[in-house]
Amino acid sequence: MAERIELWWARRRFSRGREVPYEVGTYREAWAPYPVLIRQYHPDLNAGIALTQIPPAADVLLLWQCEAGHTFAATPSEQRARPGRERRRSSWCPECAVLATGGRRGVAAAVPRAGAPIAVAVPAAPPRPAKRPRRICPKTPELPPGEPFVSACAPRPASAVEAQLRADLFARLDVTAGFTAVRVGRPFFDHLEVWPDILLPELRVAIEYDSTGRHGLEHVGKREEADRRKDRALRAVGWEVVRIRTGRLEKLGPHDLQLSTMSRRSLTRLIDVLRDIRGPLMVDAYLT
Repeated sequence: MAERIELWWARRRFSRGREVPYEVGTYREAWAPYPVLIRQYHPDLNAGIALTQIPPAADVLLLWQCEAGHTFAATPSEQRARPGRERRRSSWCPECAVLATGGRRGVAAAVPRAGAPIAVAVPAAPPRPAKRPRRICPKTPELPPGEPFVSACAPRPASAVEAQLRADLFARLDVTAGFTAVRVGRPFFDHLEVWPDILLPELRVAIEYDSTGRHGLEHVGKREEADRRKDRALRAVGWEVVRIRTGRLEKLGPHDLQLSTMSRRSLTRLIDVLRDIRGPLMVDAYLT
């Protein structure tokens, strides 16, 4: 059961035999992909303990405060997993999320005094919609699993950086351009297809460009698990995945690259990763 941060900190002091169980900055890298949570966390609301002193998996209740001023309690795991499929800033705050969907406002928690019990924001739960049977999109063509194609459902490029990466990569590799989807063997959400950012069909390699996005929502929490599912679906039909991870996102697969920004050197590193996957002889045959 999650406990208050004062009790958790005292217990860690005892178990580790140290006045300061975790130094400031110990978990900086683990929290770096969550800029929104870094902004929502305030040491003065949490016994003066910095966020980088708290393991992301710790079963401890922390107080958070969103940009609208709502204060609420949640464990690190609950807060990191909070964003769902909605791409809006309010996803990080339970009360803002209820207000954004037209629900009743919950009871806002007051900032506690030292030694006072934690007041938790309890938003009114919206009514659950009736569960519908899964409906698979009929637009996916009848192709063998692993076959690339042009999908009617594929989204447009998400960013200018992704579009530039696509242009630069196809300028270096003489492979077939234009494919937007791969047929998979099992449903991925409501489709029998997945939409990688860039497809290299002759090499059977998918390239993904990942950043945390405008509101720090992309590729974290539940969406990271969706990325892992997508990668498994591609590998199950004979494709390999290279994720270019920015914004201090951690690697998900053995061939991923952690980059601060894309450059000529980054493109060279990506070509080298393709050589590691498919062999220099095959990749160099497509270099222009």
